[in-house]
Amino acid sequence: MSKPRILTGDTPTGRLHLGHWVGSVENRVKLQDSYDCYFIIANMHAFTTRMEDPAAIRQSVLDIVIDYLSAGIDPVKSTIFVQSEIPAIAELTFLFSMLLSFPRVMRNPTIKSEIRDKDLGDNYPFGFLLYPIGQVADILAFRPSLVPVGEDQVPHLEMAREVARRFNQLYCQVSPHTEDKDNIKAGGLFPVIEPLLSNTPRLVGIGGPNQDGNLLKMSKSLNNAIFLSDDADAVHKKVMAMYTDPNRLKKTDKGQVENNPLWIFHDTFNSDKAWVEEAKDKYRQGQIGDVECKKKLIEVLIALLKPMHQRRQALLKNPEQILEVLKQGTMKANEIAEVTLKHTKELIKQDYIKELRHISYSN
Repeated sequence: MSKPRILTGDTPTGRLHLGHWVGSVENRVKLQDSYDCYFIIANMHAFTTRMEDPAAIRQSVLDIVIDYLSAGIDPVKSTIFVQSEIPAIAELTFLFSMLLSFPRVMRNPTIKSEIRDKDLGDNYPFGFLLYPIGQVADILAFRPSLVPVGEDQVPHLEMAREVARRFNQLYCQVSPHTEDKDNIKAGGLFPVIEPLLSNTPRLVGIGGPNQDGNLLKMSKSLNNAIFLSDDADAVHKKVMAMYTDPNRLKKTDKGQVENNPLWIFHDTFNSDKAWVEEAKDKYRQGQIGDVECKKKLIEVLIALLKPMHQRRQALLKNPEQILEVLKQGTMKANEIAEVTLKHTKELIKQDYIKELRHISYSN
């Protein structure tokens, strides 16, 4: 039997960091043996906020491919591809935009939070509002069973689920009373996909809280990230500067563990749980200092990143391999997406000139 298909990916806004690792990438590496994995680099979505700098977007695409391969994604087991080279996605985006109302798109909390966090005000292109529908097309073009994502992407997945139901009911005569898991069995084209969340759906950054006292998630734009490509020196420098408990002025002061990035990181990355719990108790009693706990965290993070660095160095010596991985993956992904588009056009009665599609519909 063929493996169930997974689709997930990233918008190339920069290098991947530890938040990406625990939010999704770690899951992807683990799932490669059990699923048919497709990983999209959604470069066109990057234009919604960076259209004036296409060269930077191109470099980010290549950086993410290196990050994927360095993190342990195997191009023999998984398919890495670039969004702009899959024409079917653009066609499906236009069609799906007819299945969602404008007010529904604006109710997406991720849209609202991005407008706020990026301080866009009213100064954003229409494409910024279109990209959630583009994400729906990114997903449904490959008709996956599961989509591994971070917590902040769940609202986008709910839109994909709504579009799948709407299309299946409108064009495939699937009853609106059909359970989500039975849509395909009932004759639908698109699965009502399920999200697959990691154990750590959102990682805080190494900086302090916002004005409301809430810790911010790790982000390149907020300058509070540890990148998968950071070397040991960079990790050491960033961890030693990490925000901890502002009320703890000296080592002997009692410290707060809750809402403290230092201990959130230990809980997330340190596998020596006995040490973590013992150190937390000492920290609360003022018997252990920030420096000692930070040095332990540095050891843990360097051990995690070391094999990634080794793979990265090998890749950088053979840069043509990076483009070849992207080329082969995109060719394979294009076949799958074209099959989806073919079936879509048949169902909406808009398949006029089949000979124009130079593709083998074998999947």
